[in-house]
Amino acid sequence: MEAELKRLRIDRNQRTGGGPSRWATRWIVAGILLFVLLGAARVAYDRWNAAPVVEIVRLKAASGPAGAGGGVILNATGYIIAAHKIQVASKVLGKVAWIGVEKGDKVKEDQVIVRLEDDEYRAQLQQARGQLANLEARLQELLHGSRPEEIAVARANLDVAKADLENARVNLNRIKELAAAKVAPQQQLDDAHARYDSQAARVASLEKTFELVRIGPRVEQIDAVRGQIEQAKGLVAFNETQLKNTVIRAPVAGTILERAVEKGEFVTTSFVGERGAKGYVVSLADLNDLKVELDISQNDFAKLGPRQNGIITTDAFPDRKYSGHIDEISPEANRQKATVQVKVKVQNPDDYLRPEMNANVAFVSEARSGAAPAAPSRPVLVAPASAVRDNAVFVALGGRAVRRPVKTGNTTSLGIRIDEGLIGGEDLIVNPPAGLKDGDKVLTK
Repeated sequence: MEAELKRLRIDRNQRTGGGPSRWATRWIVAGILLFVLLGAARVAYDRWNAAPVVEIVRLKAASGPAGAGGGVILNATGYIIAAHKIQVASKVLGKVAWIGVEKGDKVKEDQVIVRLEDDEYRAQLQQARGQLANLEARLQELLHGSRPEEIAVARANLDVAKADLENARVNLNRIKELAAAKVAPQQQLDDAHARYDSQAARVASLEKTFELVRIGPRVEQIDAVRGQIEQAKGLVAFNETQLKNTVIRAPVAGTILERAVEKGEFVTTSFVGERGAKGYVVSLADLNDLKVELDISQNDFAKLGPRQNGIITTDAFPDRKYSGHIDEISPEANRQKATVQVKVKVQNPDDYLRPEMNANVAFVSEARSGAAPAAPSRPVLVAPASAVRDNAVFVALGGRAVRRPVKTGNTTSLGIRIDEGLIGGEDLIVNPPAGLKDGDKVLTK
């Protein structure tokens, strides 16, 4: 029994399960090394064979017009602009109390578009009108002269003074007789003389006063008040104009292109900044008067003449065509671009045209009698300048970069004209990497 219990006792010094063999350890280490080598090889492969990520742009073709009366002599690209863009500004300072237009709204001439707070201007006008009324009343007072009651008072004062003078004269004669009889002292005689002279001077003064009251104010005084009235009228007119200018109206009929202020913003008469006071409230233009602004290469400028006809198309609506003619030619060339600015007036604009749209103009020659029909015009292809390098472009085709030599034409504000080498619709690689070669793999954004 005791022996059986000993056999069942666990020996803690003995290893359980017997550890892994030497060959098993070697296989585990080899497997780990193999996975590490495979990962490193994958990383190296991806690094050496990674395709660059490139940006592409679709080359669009705008077909030239056919049957325009003559052959196409020049294709040019540019932008649609408003012939007359107006920034409506305020003539007075003030805070916007109300604005009644939004961007894109059509307005009529003299329509109210903004109102400014006018409390101060109304108070100034009221003050100027009060000053004018005061001066006009003063002028009427001068023109009517002295009232009969004023003349009567002046006459009564003169009569009293004359009576006092007569009394002083009688008293002086009496004192003289007493002084001659040695009855009155010399001092009393001197006092009588002084009183008489004083009364005589008072009578003379009141006579002048009575005459002035009787004949009324001087002409110069009336003219001076009249001048002050004219000055006051000018001040009233100025304040009326200032008050009227707090209501801002549309100077012409047109479409609101920009709403520059909001209610509560301060408007000044000069531009301060985007976050400060605004120098204008809205900008508008007549969208029935549009032009296409073009930069014509000096090499092609000789092909055009005054009022040259052309057909206008846009990238947004290539199927819509508009007639136009050269309306303005810049009197000077651009030295840096080697171009001359030309503006083509759109003769039949509609709601599809918007300022700042891309536009293509195909200038046509005048049809000549008996001349053969002009061949269909070649599509106008314009590529971004960043896609053309060493007279070639890279086209993204099937996940690879394919190099295509091209023949370029004049440079416009939209890019470089492609005369040969492309047909339109290709995906051009913009800003190709410096080491990109023909046939390299590429990934597109």
